[in-house]
This record gives sequence, structure tokens and C-alpha cells, in this order.
Amino acid sequence: MGRRVRTPDPAESAGDGRITRVSGPLVEVSGLPGLSMLEVVNIGPDGIAAQAIAINGDEATLQAYEYTGGLKAGDRAERTGHQLAGLLGPGLLGTVFDGLLRPLSSAPLWLTQERQSSAEDPAVLETRWEFAPSVAVGDMVRAGQVLGTVPGVGTIEFRVLAPPSVSGELTWLAEGKVRPLDPVARIGGVEVPLAQRWPVHSPRPFGERIADVVPLQTGQRVLDLLFPVPRGAAAAVPGGFGTGKTLTLQQIAKWSDADVIVYVGCGERGNEMADVLEGLSGLDDPRTGGKLIDRTVIIANTSNMPMMAREASIATGVTVAEFFRDMGYDAVVIADSTSRWAEALREFANRNGDLPAEEGYPASLASELAAFYERAARVRTLGGATASVTVIGAVSPPGGDMSEPVTTGTQRFVRTLWLLDRDLAYSRHYPAVSWRGSFSRDAESLGRWYSAHGDPQWTQRRAQASLLLSEADRLTALAEIIGASSLPGHEQMVLLGGRLIRDGVLLQNALSPNDGYSSEEKGAALLQAVLDVVETCQTLVARGVPPADVDRYDFSPILRLREDTGPTDAAGVQERGRAFVRQLTETLDQPSTGDAHG
Repeated sequence: MGRRVRTPDPAESAGDGRITRVSGPLVEVSGLPGLSMLEVVNIGPDGIAAQAIAINGDEATLQAYEYTGGLKAGDRAERTGHQLAGLLGPGLLGTVFDGLLRPLSSAPLWLTQERQSSAEDPAVLETRWEFAPSVAVGDMVRAGQVLGTVPGVGTIEFRVLAPPSVSGELTWLAEGKVRPLDPVARIGGVEVPLAQRWPVHSPRPFGERIADVVPLQTGQRVLDLLFPVPRGAAAAVPGGFGTGKTLTLQQIAKWSDADVIVYVGCGERGNEMADVLEGLSGLDDPRTGGKLIDRTVIIANTSNMPMMAREASIATGVTVAEFFRDMGYDAVVIADSTSRWAEALREFANRNGDLPAEEGYPASLASELAAFYERAARVRTLGGATASVTVIGAVSPPGGDMSEPVTTGTQRFVRTLWLLDRDLAYSRHYPAVSWRGSFSRDAESLGRWYSAHGDPQWTQRRAQASLLLSEADRLTALAEIIGASSLPGHEQMVLLGGRLIRDGVLLQNALSPNDGYSSEEKGAALLQAVLDVVETCQTLVARGVPPADVDRYDFSPILRLREDTGPTDAAGVQERGRAFVRQLTETLDQPSTGDAHG
């Protein structure tokens, strides 16, 4: 990653090399002249896949993607002539893969050496898919153009594209059912197969990046209202153990308005991946009418799987997302977690004898993080469509230390940070996104987008809510010293407003059918209703109503609005919010005489 790669010539004859040293996933070989950086080498009697990461004359250092137990010096090493690549075709959606993009449905209970790392599943290669062409023989076809579709694949239209380097006259088209590696067209003398093999460490080409921002709706109010992320941007979710990272990412996977979700479980526990699979499989997709899993690709490289496959799984996930981006779709990559990926890089670098940098991580950590997050983009594809890849990475700092290298390095390369707060999580406030430590560098640009698309008050609402939360936090610390009743009336209303926003808007119950997902309109209506209530309370206090009377008032109808209205019922929120404000005013706005409040 980040290095210039020479595409090897498969015709180069190199003979067989030999293993000279094995240290966990690090394998040193000799006797492979002409070996290229990032080329895959099959090593040992089982043909374990390993990738060249350093070459010094006739000797090379490889990183193995499978368990290397049993390998020994003198075992055979054989060049393959290609980089680590994934087979990108119609069998991706709704399937669970390992880090090398092999279907786990065909794997044994425990991954064994007999499962070849470098070969695709034979059952996958023999599957026949219906190909429906959308071009005709004699047409001039450009790179990235749609050649046809494969009906019945997931709940989105699977489009077969001309490869990035192929253009010219279409001289032949397939008819009927074809296998993944069978040709479906011949363009300019080049046969185009149904599925493509693509090197996972090489970004797929596109026409141009698009600077204009469009929001990605996550369905989580604290994110959409305060810290929005644009399509094609990069976001990070750092948080210590127990702060709800996985639950937050699962909610984004379930409810975001992306066309395709690629969920990468990188070094996480197997039960968490099982929860993800169960949740997505059982959830109806309101956009398509099918199941959400039917437009999801899951890459599971759990903590008991080979360490260096974590490094591959991250790149594999982004490559799959870019594949669907090139079809014209908006894809989201969720990586849980990048810290486990970085730990794999650290362990391998230590075995390789690289000079360690901060906390033992390799000096290349920053460039590796940059290479990962920079693959997020909203682009105009080679075929002319507008599409995006949004990357969301979880960060699991040891001991919740936000100053450790992966967390600080990640913040340099992302546009949005959703920092999870331990105190919020321990007080059962979910999502536990801190409004003090989180940020969105694109909030101003997204405010202009909302203003141009029917919500001119979006920026003002966000600014009011952020200011109210900030002031409430400041006054809470002061109230702990002198007591809340000692504060001026308007400051007591700020404390009240902070509580109403936290518990009535930002708090969200992932298990509630009404509150697990919140539409953009309902979130805006909830926030506006709370701001109207706070403004009314400030007015009442300014007219002479004692702050204690306002504080004792029953605000539960406002706090229950998020649960009492449907996930898209913005009109219901607005109606009930206005009714509450009227009742509040009629009850408390009495003449400020001695008898009235005496």
C-alpha cells in the first residue's frame, strides 16, 4: 500500500524457490528471481498464500495470510504472477466471506490447512447466472459502460461493466446462463468475463472526484443532526471497551441510506459477527422490500483467524465497495475495528525487525491509515454515473487512551469523528457520542446543501443545539459547586434545555421499533420541538415565573415524543410539540402578582 507496483509478467519463468525462515506470519524465501512487490507466492505443501513485502536480490520477505504451523526451511515456494486479488461478481451480495474473499458458507467448522488460500471455491466458479445484455453487437463501448445485468441477484440491480482498460467495438455477446469466468462479451478483441479478479491493494480507477457534498443519512439523530458525514467521506468511531462501538456501527449498517453495505469484522469476536449477521438477516429493508442482508456483503476475519488476513480484509472490503461504486451505487464500508488491523501490522513489523515507532507501531502506520481512508470518495465513474464509497472505521484504543497512535493518526485523515464517551455509556445513554469531543469538518457545507434542499433552518438548529449543550456542560460543573438553585433563572433554563436535548433528542433506543431509526425529518422536528420548549421556558422566566416552577413542570410528553411517534412521523412530532408549548404557556404564564406565585 502506498508503493509503486510493477505488474508481473506471468510468462516469466522463475522455477521454484525455497523457504529459508519462518516466524509466525513472516516467511523468508530465496530462489525466486523476477519476483515483484505485492506478488502472491504459494508456499509449503498446502500452497499457503503469502505476499511479497520486501525484496533484496534473490531473497524476499513474505507475509502469509494463513496459519503457518508445520512450515519449515526447505519447503517449496512458487510464484503466481499476480497480486492478492478478489473475484468480484454476482455472488457477493448476501454472502459472508473471510478476509481473502472466500465464502465461509463452504468452509469447515474450523479453517484447516486443506482449505487452499489461493483458490476460489469450485462451487462458486461453477454457478451459472443469467446474463441480460443491455448493448448490441456493433456498438462502440467505453470503459466502465454497463454491458448488461444479472437478474435475481440481491435486491439491487447487478450491472456487468466493461473493465477499466477495455473499450472499442462490441463484436460478440453471450446468451443465456454463464459461469463467473465465462466471457459475456468481446470488445475490441478482448473477452470480458462475467466476474473480474481485481488486486485488493490497488484502488479501482474512476473519472473524477466530485467536490459537492451530499449527506449520508444514518438514521441516528446525534450523528445526522450534530455531526453529519457526507457521502464519499471518511469517519471514525473511537471508543473504549463497553462504549457501544459495535452497536453504533450495526445501527448505521441497518439504517443508513446507502445502496450497498460492506461490513468488515476485523479481529473482533465471533459472537459480534454472529449478531451482525442475525440482525441483518432478520431485518426487512424498507427501501427494497426484501431483507437487508440481500444488499450487504460481510467480510468476517474474527480474532481466531490468521493475523495477517486482517490486513487483507480491510483492503478487500474497500475493493468490494469500489466494485459496486463503479456500477453507480453509493456504498458504505464499515470496518470494526481498525485497531486490530493496526495491531497486526505492528506484530508483523516487530517480527520483521523493523525499527519501532511510538508504542511499537511501525513508522509506516500513518501512511497505511492514509492509504485506507483516502479510498473513500464521491466520484464520477468511468461509465459517467455519480456514486460514492464512504468509509467508517471503528477505533478501539487500549484502556480508552485517546492519545494512542492509531486514534491520533486516524483523526488526521477523517472528515468526521464520532467519539464515544465512557461516562455517557455507563449512564446508559446510547448512542454514547460525545458532543464535546466529536466533530464534522463538512457541517458548514452540508448546511448549505440542506438550505438548498428545503431546510434553511438546519444550520441554525445545529448551532443552537451545540451552544445549548456546551453551556449546559459548563453550568453543570458550576452547579455542582454552588447548587443549581443559586444560578440565575436563565442559566437554570439552560441546564433544563441541555437535559431535554440529551434525553429527548440525542438518546435513541436501538431496540425500539419507533426509535431505533429516525428519519431526517423526524430528527429535525424533534430538535425544533425541544428548542421551542426551551425558548418558551426562557420567556416564562423572563416574565417573572419562578425557575423552580418551570423545573418542576412535567416535561415527560416531550421526552416521550421520540418513542410515541413513528420513525418517520415528523408531522406528529410537530403537532404534539406545538400542543405542549401551548399547554406549558397556559399553565405557567400567570400574572406575576404576589398571589399568583406567592
